[in-house]
Amino acid sequence: MRFVLTPAEARELDRATQERGISADTLMEAAGREVADAALRLVGGAYGRRAVVVCGKGNNGGDGLVAARYLDREGVRTTALLLEDDAFSGPAASNLARLETTSVRRRAWSSRELERELERADVAIDAIFGTGFRGPPAGPFAETIEELSASSVPLVSVDIPSGVHGETGAVEGPAVRADLTVTFGAPKPGLVLLPGATYAGVVEVEPIGFPEDLIHSELVLVDAEDVAAMLPPREADTHKRSAGYAVVVGGSRLMTGAVALAGAAAYRAGAGLVAVAVPESILPVTQGAVREAVFVALPETDAGTAVGGSPRLDEVLGQAASLAVGPGMTTDERTAGWIRELVRSSEVPVVLDADGLNAFAGRAEDLADRKADLILTPHAGEFARVAGVSTGEVATDRVRHVRELAARTSATVLLKGSRTLIASADGRVRINPTGGPFLATGGTGDVLTGMIAALLARGCSPLDAGSAAAFIHGVAGELAGRERGVGTTASDVLERVPRAMREVVGG
Repeated sequence: MRFVLTPAEARELDRATQERGISADTLMEAAGREVADAALRLVGGAYGRRAVVVCGKGNNGGDGLVAARYLDREGVRTTALLLEDDAFSGPAASNLARLETTSVRRRAWSSRELERELERADVAIDAIFGTGFRGPPAGPFAETIEELSASSVPLVSVDIPSGVHGETGAVEGPAVRADLTVTFGAPKPGLVLLPGATYAGVVEVEPIGFPEDLIHSELVLVDAEDVAAMLPPREADTHKRSAGYAVVVGGSRLMTGAVALAGAAAYRAGAGLVAVAVPESILPVTQGAVREAVFVALPETDAGTAVGGSPRLDEVLGQAASLAVGPGMTTDERTAGWIRELVRSSEVPVVLDADGLNAFAGRAEDLADRKADLILTPHAGEFARVAGVSTGEVATDRVRHVRELAARTSATVLLKGSRTLIASADGRVRINPTGGPFLATGGTGDVLTGMIAALLARGCSPLDAGSAAAFIHGVAGELAGRERGVGTTASDVLERVPRAMREVVGG
């Protein structure tokens, strides 16, 4: 997994690195050289090229000044455009002084000067704001960012596109849309979380001298190799029960599809045996939709919603290795009360989704009162209802909110979205990079629920089950989207889960 450094962690990395004897000036020199090299690769070399480097104050601007010097050394006609030419200090001020020994043209910022430079530039470098920036840019900074983004000149951002919040990826005003972003040591949240990731273009992570043992974070980005390592293999002597026995409880008279999708997805994700428990009146419909499963009929209300368990359910839960609860169950209070008791008393790991989550609206602390491991899989609205906050609050800092709910519930929390986040109660958060807009259709969450239940039944921890299922689910969505386009359905995603698993895991 790749560590993702918050702005505070990046500052601490700088400080700790300097304690090891690597100076801030050395780090800035290496960073600027990497930016210059990236700019030259972007435009295919130095011959006959012109560049404009737009510098703010601070270390980000200092990196830009070093880049200007290296571009000049390579023969690029370079202008350093300074938004605040009297605001530099430390290594940045030293690098401003070093421009005096070069052919770099140093200019004070004006809108007209920037327009003139962009008209003749082959590449522009955005060195305005660093990862510590937050809020909307204002004044000349906003005007500069708008001009850079409106230009057709290839654009390289230093560490993060200016205007993107380094910690959350939020964009509250104008922001640079880079073709390429060069960041140092490790990615930053604003480069991998949306909407910031859409402004970064291609992201290159360059080592500039940070000791590897100092690069660490509780926030990580999952990749295919990680997922392959999470999944247990099927041994030669595996049988259907040892391959993983998952139980899916869901459905109601007016919502039969969700539980069927979840049950089928559990099989597609490798469970050897799946039991589907539904209200008695919809049992024939569900049996026709998931032919491989075994079934449990549940007592129901007059409205056709599940209202309690049965000896048969107790029997299958006694044999099973995981339980998924919630798809299509409705918010009937009698049903919700039974869901709460089922989660509290379960002795196997539970995946709680959809109406299972709605049963705990405003009751986050109740989720901590249980016997077994638990993974919650809310979308933003469900998350807000359980946590007792607004969806707008969740959107402002999804990493912080998912951590807080995981701690409050002593559970693993998978917050769906782009990007999906998976948090453990001890503060670790994983970012899933796969998926996209084609997953924004009814039923895809039910597919994910079934997949997580299967991976839990196969022996994965809740954190690994959520991380691996989200990654593979996203790949399946990408495959379906390429083939089906905007008409992609949850069933299309379900059909491609085995192919996605082969692509990620192999075999």
